[in-house]
Amino acid sequence: MLDPRLFRTELDFVTQQLQRRAFAFDSTAYLALEAQRKDVQVKTQDLQNERNSRSKAIGIAKAKGEDVQPLLDQVQHLGDALKAAEASLAEIQVQLETLMESVPNVLDASVPDGKSEEFNLEISRWGDLPEFDFVAKDHVDLGALLKGIDFELGVKIASSRFVVLTGPLARLQRAIIQLMLDTHTEEHGYSETYVPYLANADSLRGTGQLPKFEADLFKAHDNPALYLIPTAEVPVTNIVRDTIVDAKDLPLKYVCHSPCFRSEAGAYGRDVRGMIRQHQFEKVELVQIVKPEDSAAAHEALTAHAEAILKKLQLPYRKMLLCAGDTGFSSAKTYDLEVWLPGQAAYREISSCSNFKDFQARRLQARWRNPETGKPELLHTLNGSGLAAGRTLIAVMENYQDAQGRIRIPDALVPYMGGLTHIG
Repeated sequence: MLDPRLFRTELDFVTQQLQRRAFAFDSTAYLALEAQRKDVQVKTQDLQNERNSRSKAIGIAKAKGEDVQPLLDQVQHLGDALKAAEASLAEIQVQLETLMESVPNVLDASVPDGKSEEFNLEISRWGDLPEFDFVAKDHVDLGALLKGIDFELGVKIASSRFVVLTGPLARLQRAIIQLMLDTHTEEHGYSETYVPYLANADSLRGTGQLPKFEADLFKAHDNPALYLIPTAEVPVTNIVRDTIVDAKDLPLKYVCHSPCFRSEAGAYGRDVRGMIRQHQFEKVELVQIVKPEDSAAAHEALTAHAEAILKKLQLPYRKMLLCAGDTGFSSAKTYDLEVWLPGQAAYREISSCSNFKDFQARRLQARWRNPETGKPELLHTLNGSGLAAGRTLIAVMENYQDAQGRIRIPDALVPYMGGLTHIG
């Protein structure tokens, strides 16, 4: 959520910045509500002051032995009027908060303009694309040859967009996850974290999934409302909800492996073949909680930590800076890492690394105590995939295939595969 003071003092600036996202902020509705809020707030304060004054008068009248009933009647009337004014003010504030919750983050100045992914800016490329003397297969055909990926069984057990992995391919995904966790904890300084796979509405509201993206979630329970997590970002970031972190404990760096559950409500007809877009998938998530002045550097570092996994696996990829129209709702700036998939002859996203600045922290009331002022201030939050395990499995299969459909195990994963060097 954006700072309400921005709307009160820099409304034109905020409106212009939101237009970069093609988001039309209803400034007329906002100004009308804000005018009502000011009017009712003044009325409420006047009523409070008058009631306090009359209450003092009652005390003085009692001391003089005067009849205080008329004054008591006046105070009762003022009390009723004050309750009505406070209720009206609370209702207006709820309407303002609802309006604010629908507003995306203001973009960082370095984010390029553009309406869609076609305008994303390529920052760098790493690795050489594999050259095959045969027609490269995609992971679907490779999985069928190896009898390790079964989409029909996923449909039988659940529905479309679910899959069953068996044998060495299931172990390969587990090996990928173990490599990621070991690298991020031992080399990058993250603390491994285990969290619930269900989250309440407050947690999802805090990180920006609710109310805007409820259709993308699987709701598991109604009272209280519980949802299957779409990413470990939600429970891990909520570790600091309603807390004040000591400055000496910053930065906080968490890594978490979890399943992720997404209804893909807005992705109908996209990536229907294979494991690219599933209702359930595995991911290793990186989360950093930092001081505001450190968030830009933390964003670069977190992205580099995700890149390190791709380099260990010798998977060619490119780093993209997302344009205004392709940057997520809560993010101020996002890098996408896109891995090369020979079966599609295309780069596909395998990690999205975002700096939310204080947007999530304001919703979460996640703060740190600045030792220079002694006062609590909002933290900055960041996260990114380090990496999406299923898509990493796909990338390994397609980049390390041979003409017979066998898969060579990348050197970094051989120790996690019990010394196995090939699948097939």
